[in-house]
Amino acid sequence: MRAVVIDKPGDSSVMNIVERPIPEADTDHSVMRIHAFGAHRYEVLTREGGSPSVKFPRVIGVEAVGEIYKVSDNSKLKVGQKVITMMGGFGREVDGSYQEYALVSDDNLYPVDYKGDWLTLAQYPENFYTALGSLKSLSLKYGQTLLIRGGTSAVGLATIQLAKTMGIKVTATTRREKMVQALLHCGADDVVIDCDNELKTDKDFDGIIDMVGTVTLTNSIMHLNQGGVVSLIGLLAGEWIVENFNPFTLAGKYLTCFDSTDVHQEWIDEMFKLIQKHDLKIPIARVFKLDDIREAHDYVMESRDIGQVIVDND
Repeated sequence: MRAVVIDKPGDSSVMNIVERPIPEADTDHSVMRIHAFGAHRYEVLTREGGSPSVKFPRVIGVEAVGEIYKVSDNSKLKVGQKVITMMGGFGREVDGSYQEYALVSDDNLYPVDYKGDWLTLAQYPENFYTALGSLKSLSLKYGQTLLIRGGTSAVGLATIQLAKTMGIKVTATTRREKMVQALLHCGADDVVIDCDNELKTDKDFDGIIDMVGTVTLTNSIMHLNQGGVVSLIGLLAGEWIVENFNPFTLAGKYLTCFDSTDVHQEWIDEMFKLIQKHDLKIPIARVFKLDDIREAHDYVMESRDIGQVIVDND
C-alpha cells in the first residue's frame, strides 16, 4: 500500500509516498481501507512542526472515510462495513489518513448509514461533527440568533447548514466583501464584515461561534446578548493565549469551548440523519489524488476558494 510519510517537519517537500505492507488487525484494532479524506490547514501546521505532541516519522491526517478491510479479534464490525474515523490520536499519536490502509482502534471507528459516494462523504466527519458539537454547546432554541465568526471556513459552512435545520437565524462573517454572496448562497440569513478583528455591525446575538480565536474573543463578547454564550472552537488566527483579557466583560454572559476530541456515536448518528434528511452539503473546493498530496497542501494554504479540499484514494 502507499503511505505519505513525513520523516521530519518542513514544507510540502517533506511528504514522501512510500510503499508499506498493509497492516494486520490485532486484538482491538481493525484495518480500514481509506477511500478519501479531507485535508486541513491545521494538518499543514502539524507537517511544519507546529504540533509539539506529534513525533516524526509520522503519517498525518485526522479523519478518513472508508470501509472495514480486516476486523480485530474483538470487533463488532464487519468486513466491508462503511465507517468514518476522526481524532482519537489519529494522525498524531498513531499514523493517520494519508495512506491507503490504516490500523485504527475499534473505539475510533464509527459506522455510518450513508448512501452517497466516498468523495461527498469525506466532507462530513470533522467539519459537521465540530459544527454539531459547537451548536450543542450554545443550547440555542428555535428562532434565536447565531453569529458564526469565520463563516467561510469549512466548519463555518457546515455550521450554517446545520443551524438552519434547527430554525436558528444565522449571521456569518467574512473578511472579504466578495464572499458575501457565497455565504448567502450557502444559507446564511445575513453577512457581517470582520475588519481588523472588529465586527462591522451594531447587532448583538444570542450565541456566537468564534473560529477566529483569541484575537477576536473580546469583540465577540461585546456583541453577545445578556444570557448568551460564546463558544470558542477554532484558532484560525494562530494565537493560543488571550492577551489583556478583562473577565468582567463577561458579566451576564457566558464563555465555553468545544473541540471534537471526544467523539460519540450517537452524535454521529444524529448528524447523518440531519445531513440526509435535509441534503446538507458544503462546497468541495478541489479534489486531489494521493500522489498529489504536496500540491494539495500548497493549495490548502494558498487558495482563497471556499469549501473543503478532498483527497481521493481510489
